[in-house]
Amino acid sequence: MVEKDSWIFDGNYGGTIDIRLKKADAIIFLDIPRTICVYRVIKRWIQYRNRTRPDMGEGCEERISIGFLKWVWEYPQSQKPMILKKLASYSNKKEIIVLHSPSEVEQFLNKVEEHVQGSL
Repeated sequence: MVEKDSWIFDGNYGGTIDIRLKKADAIIFLDIPRTICVYRVIKRWIQYRNRTRPDMGEGCEERISIGFLKWVWEYPQSQKPMILKKLASYSNKKEIIVLHSPSEVEQFLNKVEEHVQGSL
C-alpha cells in the first residue's frame, strides 16, 4: 500500500509504524487526552453496539473489552513515548503535525478545507 502515489493510513498498529513513517510525506499525530479517548470508545460502543459502524467492514460489529479500555488508558505511558521518539527522528525530514485537542483537530481541518477550496 505505501508504494502507491498517495495514501492515508490511520490507526495505531505498531507492527508497521516504521514502514509508514519512512514512506509518509506528512505525519499527523493525534495526542488527545486519554479521558476523551476512553469516553469516545465507550460512546462509540453504545452508539453502534451489535451493529457495523459505517467506517468498518461488513460484519465487523462494534465491540469493547476491559483489555482494550486498559490499553487506551495506559497508552500515554506505554506507547506514546515510543511514538514521540520515532517522530522526533523524522522531524528534520518530514512535516509532522501534533494536535492535542478536539478543537486543534477542528482548526486544522478547517485550514485544510480552506486550502483545498482556495486551490480549486
